[in-house]
Amino acid sequence: MKPYDMQDTGTCQRISAMLSRIGDKWTLLIVRALGQGPMRFSALKRELGSISQKMLTLTLRNLERDGFVTRTVTPSTPPQVEYALTGMGYDLFRPIAALAEWTWANADAIDAARADYDARQRAA
Repeated sequence: MKPYDMQDTGTCQRISAMLSRIGDKWTLLIVRALGQGPMRFSALKRELGSISQKMLTLTLRNLERDGFVTRTVTPSTPPQVEYALTGMGYDLFRPIAALAEWTWANADAIDAARADYDARQRAA
């Protein structure tokens, strides 16, 4: 595999488009949730809280289309649908989990820096 060329406009656009897709709020949260193991749609929706059914469906379809998630339908009444990360999905999960850990570990320092900045702005 040859290294990417950041001088190539097509390369930049491709990377930018993919980072936009995988870096959106719901994609990150869905991949993080599925990193714990396969989940049914309703359990995933409960785990994420405020996501609408439409947005969850759309994001899962995009993740399936991009090869990060598999969708398995179990024929029953009603049909049961389960989502799971693919190998590439787990590859994406690792840096997402690390980023979530870093965020949690640094949340207090970030809050303090924001408060300090806001205080300096009010004093100026």
